[in-house]
Amino acid sequence: MDTTVVIIIIAAAIIVVIAAFLIFSGRSKARMAKLRTEASETRDRAEAQRLEAKRLSAEAEERAARARRESIVADQQLTAAAASLAAASELHSRADEIDPDVRAPENQADVDDRSVADRRNSEFN
Repeated sequence: MDTTVVIIIIAAAIIVVIAAFLIFSGRSKARMAKLRTEASETRDRAEAQRLEAKRLSAEAEERAARARRESIVADQQLTAAAASLAAASELHSRADEIDPDVRAPENQADVDDRSVADRRNSEFN
């Protein structure tokens, strides 16, 4: 009877070891499948984020190009305004030269001071 008991114990131990191996192997496979799924989802999110970053980058580049174009237009407008202002100043000077009622200024500061004084006097009159 001792031999039979030993054989039964050894057989039970072998069955327990095989069952444990199958259980742990199944869990390991399930864990690996879960990790693969998680890795795939993470890759999908990374790709979506990469595409969004590329879209944002393209928008920023487009906005920067638009800003450069606007800056060029603004510079051109400033140049044109400066030229127009210079032409207006020349015309004003020419009008002063032609006008018999305007005497030629000896000093521009004197003219500016008189202009301010004239404006003040006309405001109070």
